[in-house]
Amino acid sequence: MEIIKIDVGDRLIMKKKHPCTSDTFTVLRVGSDVRIRCTGCDRDLTLEREKLEKMIKKVVTAKTQ
Repeated sequence: MEIIKIDVGDRLIMKKKHPCTSDTFTVLRVGSDVRIRCTGCDRDLTLEREKLEKMIKKVVTAKTQ
């Protein structure tokens, strides 16, 4: 499996929507666990990197925003 390049400040578009109907998250911390925040309801989530990478549809880097 290829490791997806994720940096702090990047926006992640997920395959499935969050219960608040938003599908976009902002990366707050990167490591073996990744901390993300929902852009719709500001809920913080900490997920294992391996699980998170399976959920990602697209990464929008902070540099291109």
